Amino acid sequence: MSDIPLGVLDLVPISSGSTAADALRNSIHLAQQAERLGYARYWFAEHHLNPGVAGTSPAVVLALTASATSTIRLGSGAVQLGHRTALSTVEEFGLIDALHPGRFDLGLGRSGGRSPGEKATGQTATPVVDGRAPNGLLIPPRFSFERLLGSPRIALQRRLLLLPNAESQDYAQQIDDILALLAGTYRSPEGAEAHAVPGEGAEVELWILGSSGGQSAEVAGARGLRFAANYHVSPATVLEAVDGYRSFFQPSDVLDKPYVSVSADVVVAEDDEKARELATGYGPWVRSIRTAEGAIEFPTPEEARAHPWTDEDRALVQDRLDTQFVGSPARVADHLEQLQQATDADELLITTITHDHADRVRSYELLAQEWKRR
Repeated sequence: MSDIPLGVLDLVPISSGSTAADALRNSIHLAQQAERLGYARYWFAEHHLNPGVAGTSPAVVLALTASATSTIRLGSGAVQLGHRTALSTVEEFGLIDALHPGRFDLGLGRSGGRSPGEKATGQTATPVVDGRAPNGLLIPPRFSFERLLGSPRIALQRRLLLLPNAESQDYAQQIDDILALLAGTYRSPEGAEAHAVPGEGAEVELWILGSSGGQSAEVAGARGLRFAANYHVSPATVLEAVDGYRSFFQPSDVLDKPYVSVSADVVVAEDDEKARELATGYGPWVRSIRTAEGAIEFPTPEEARAHPWTDEDRALVQDRLDTQFVGSPARVADHLEQLQQATDADELLITTITHDHADRVRSYELLAQEWKRR
């Protein structure tokens, strides 16, 4: 499996008892270690109004990390276009590419709109029988994101991120505008030219991130772009997402065939028992996200065990707990092989959160060593 590259997806998590500054320093250090360990990419997510997540601006964190690393590809997973313009996105990545040319992945996603898991028409799906893909990969029941997307916090986030009376541009049109601005071919409907400096000609690799076989998969496929599917966000719809993307795919100047990355939540330790202990905080952390409270500071195992679970709480997080890969290096690598085979992924994107930074670094180290042996 060493021919399947592994990448890192980092939310810049804040552990209980620490600060956003600690989280940023830890993430930059982890990127340096990922480079040393041979990981192919290091991506930063974008989240807002979360007490336990410091990754609010991928471009800013990428600029800081690029200066502390030298060879590993760096990227966004993803810039959320629901509250941005094509020009601001191209200019931001053009700035950092100007000093570190050819190292950046511009991963693009939506915020708002269709909820994850909503299915587009005109696509096929890999058969799932009794909650399993043909090779046995767990595909849990769908989770409804309606409560989360309709929450007051998400409404407030949108209000604070958008200018008054502003409306998000159509997502497909934004992608076309970004492609045109990067290529230097942008023309307004009236025929006026626009040239982004810096930005035009930037050596960035474009990716579309999606949780379903809907608009994101269609946009990526129809334009011949790379696609990243989220098993860790919406495990129920990962097969739908990759199948949808492939069904829409048209060859482009960038790709002659589909190219897919798939993400997974992972915690690795020397043995299964220790890994389970390190992953104890994951349940309360996911619960805080899915109740729309905003991600809490990642708890210690002791703090996590003190959480008073209800049946409703457990139902909120069960699919994520069941699809987190936790254990020894061999056990987790086996699960990742299964995920790769079920989705036919070209790459895997690993996201790991533990309370102590040293345990997170060690998890990535153990996984890299095991992966190289396969």
